[in-house]
This record gives sequence, C-alpha cells and structure tokens, in this order.
Amino acid sequence: MDQKVINPEYTPEPDKMNVKKGLEGAVVDTTSISKVTPETNSLIYRGYRVQDLADHCRFEEVAYLLLKGKLPNSQELAAFEQQERSYRSLSPATKQVMSLLPSYSHPMDALRTGVSFLGTEDERIWDRSSNLDKAIRLLAKIPTLIAFDYRTKKKLPIIEPNPQLPIAENFFWMCFGKVPTPEVTKAFDASLTLYAEHSFNASTFAARVITSTESDLYSATTGAIGALKGPLHGGANEAVMHMMLEIGAPERAENWIRQALAQKRKIMGFGHRVYKFGDSRVPTMKKYALKMAEITGQTKWMKIYDILERVMVETKKIYPNLDFPAGPAYYMMGFDIPYFTPIFVMARTTGWSAHIMEQAANNRIIRPLSEYIGEAERPVIPIKER
Repeated sequence: MDQKVINPEYTPEPDKMNVKKGLEGAVVDTTSISKVTPETNSLIYRGYRVQDLADHCRFEEVAYLLLKGKLPNSQELAAFEQQERSYRSLSPATKQVMSLLPSYSHPMDALRTGVSFLGTEDERIWDRSSNLDKAIRLLAKIPTLIAFDYRTKKKLPIIEPNPQLPIAENFFWMCFGKVPTPEVTKAFDASLTLYAEHSFNASTFAARVITSTESDLYSATTGAIGALKGPLHGGANEAVMHMMLEIGAPERAENWIRQALAQKRKIMGFGHRVYKFGDSRVPTMKKYALKMAEITGQTKWMKIYDILERVMVETKKIYPNLDFPAGPAYYMMGFDIPYFTPIFVMARTTGWSAHIMEQAANNRIIRPLSEYIGEAERPVIPIKER
C-alpha cells in the first residue's frame, strides 16, 4: 500500500528506530538456546551442531539439552525419561474434549485445542517455578494428543501410550499399533531433533511475546501452535507433499517446475528468511529421506526432489529448507499429510518451552511501536451533514 496516497503529509519520525517489514534483520533480544549462522549455514543448540545431535543422540537427549542446558549422562537421561513417560496418558476429560471435535477439523486445530485444555487441568497455571515440569508434561502428552486425533478421525480404537518405548517408537505404536524397523524410527527421531529449535522463528517469537505479558506456558504454547500452522512456517511440509503429489512422476517434474516458475507460483519448501545459501538441516534430513526411499521402494519422490532442487538452484539460486525433505520422508513413513505439522509441534515444543522459560527469567514486555501512515487528524462531521 502506498503510504503517500493514504497520507501525503506522512514523514518518518526521526527519533524512532525503523526496521524492515517483518522485523527482517532486527535483533530483539539475546538467547543462549540456539544460534543460526547464515554465513556458514550452521545451526547449533547450546553449542552443539544440530547434525551431530541428530546423528548421535536420541531426541530425548536433545530435549534434555534444550530444557536443562546440557546433555544428560545416563542416570540423568533415565530419570528424565521416567518422568516424561509417566505423563503420557490423557485424562478422561481431555479425551472427551478431543472426541467432540468435528471430523473435518485440521489436526493442528485439534492439537491447539488439546494443549489449551491441558492448561485448564493444571492447577499450577500461574506458578512459573513449575514451568520445567509443565514443559516435560507437554513433551509427553502432545504425541498422545496427535495419535488420539489420528485414530479418532479414522474411527479406529484408541491405542494407549506404551511407557516402555522411547518417544519416537511410542508415537508409531499409538498411531499404527506397531513399531517399524530401527532404521525408520531413527529417521523419525532425527527429524524431531532437526525440528526441535530454530532461534527466533515466528512461532517461537509468538511464544515469547505471550510470555512477556506474564501469561502462562500453556497459553504461550497454544499461541505458538497457531503461528506454526501457517503454510509460510510449519505448514510448509504439508504443502511440499501436496506439490509432489500434484507432480506425480519424475518425468513430469522439470516441465512442472519451469511452468510454475513462469506463472510465478510459490514453490513450497524453498528459501528461508535466515539461510541464503542452504538450510544447515537439509543434508541430514535428505540423508534420512533417501533411506526411507530405499526401505519403502518409493524412490520417485526423491527423484522429483532432485529435479526440483536442481532447477530452483540453477534458475533462482534458491535452496531447499528443512520442510522439503521432511515432507516426503513423513509420507514414506506412512503418516497422513495433515499430520506433518503436528509432528513438527512434537519436536518444537522443546524449543518453545526453553524460550518461554528464558523469557520469563529476564522479562520485559515485548511491545514494539508502529508508524501511522493513515489519514491526518480530521474533525468528525455529524451524520446529518455528511
């Protein structure tokens, strides 16, 4: 919108700091949780490279790292896992609420509602000293909420969580009634680590804004889920797979992408506000997606992947982001497309909770200014004179 057309008298206020639209390039606070370095396409969680964590640690270890600041030893991990597994079950009231949702509701809407209801069941809602325990509670219950919605929508019997299984294996168990091979669960587990945290992204910033008002952890998480739902953020992994299904076959991929670019269609799964020369998480996720193609025999998706990537880099110098390999990987694992973004939530709740606790520990309400570009001040004319 042309501000001069709206108000020809508008001039920027000289004593205010102006930043780019969307806060691009603005540093609004400090954090010790993660760091993205665009120049080297790197991402670290509390000092550790994310690709190393994905390859060498289970997701529970990474959750512990994000929430408590260090990697656990074996005794600390065992205690953490015992606590998480003890919280997995849903109350009868939560199950009733989830059962009442319309069958056509998006799983992200169901998850947002479920997390909000969990907050009503926690009597410690205003007790910030219990935020770590609440964070572990959400880490445990969010996969159960997703699986409950998945089974309910398919009119299948609910499968209760298995306290003997790690998070990744338990999620497959609750959704499908069986645990796949270790290669599949490792690929899924690694994806959770890659999605767990990513600095001041839109949903994390939303959570910090809500926390800055001294609202509670459940409200901040609910708001973050709402932000993550959008196709320009978490919902992109769903859009990637819809795009690949539209293409259908590798032999159609190059013509499809070139025609889409000529029509100025947005190609989902490419580009990133922070990374300019490639998302640091992509090589690791692509490796696991290729492993899924090998295991399932669904090699066409990764052939389409390679063609789309080649054309986008050659013609636009735009590289894939994490959603591009994650979409087909989840599809080959057997998950329905609308559940890709809820899986993202399973992982990112750890990062959100870490940021919520960090914001609360050194809080100042986040309240930026805006510059008014509307009409200049004018009198109100009585209705009979208009």
